[in-house]
Amino acid sequence: MLSDSFFNKVEKKTKVDKETILSLAEKLQKGNMKDEKTLREVIDTLSKMTGKNISKEQSDKIIAKVVDGNVPKNIDKMF
Repeated sequence: MLSDSFFNKVEKKTKVDKETILSLAEKLQKGNMKDEKTLREVIDTLSKMTGKNISKEQSDKIIAKVVDGNVPKNIDKMF
């Protein structure tokens, strides 16, 4: 389980709170992590919430990495 300090780092950097993160994670768990539509919805939601524009090219790259299984194991190291 991720620690509160992880969520605090994410919230400080992105302004996205723990509840929202957990809600998105639940959506991904219930959906298919290899499903492009689900991934696109999550990326779009995060983009809007954080005020960061994600181009279609960037979104495509993220989706390709997730679908190919190229996601870092230590996700907390990304922040």
